Amino acid sequence: MSERAGPPLGFAEALDLPLSVDLRTAARAFGICPGTAYKLIHLGVFPCPVLRVGGRYRIPTAYLLRTLGIEERPVYAVPLEDDAAPAAWPHDNHTRTTEVPE
Repeated sequence: MSERAGPPLGFAEALDLPLSVDLRTAARAFGICPGTAYKLIHLGVFPCPVLRVGGRYRIPTAYLLRTLGIEERPVYAVPLEDDAAPAAWPHDNHTRTTEVPE
């Protein structure tokens, strides 16, 4: 039996995935080796939809996360990095109706 392609994906790493992932990444997310993932695809029992693009398999990240029980991505009101400050906050773009311009 072949080894896993790497350690299983962590929660934060799973949320940073692109729109679709390769089969090795999906296998890591499920904690299985790529060989097992290929076998599941050929048997038609892979846990989520798989796209065939050319000679490769791609798994849409939305289906992958949903299958793993991750229904929503967290939304942060402020950036998590210190150096990535927002250009303007929504309430800074408009004059409040209670303010009187001088």
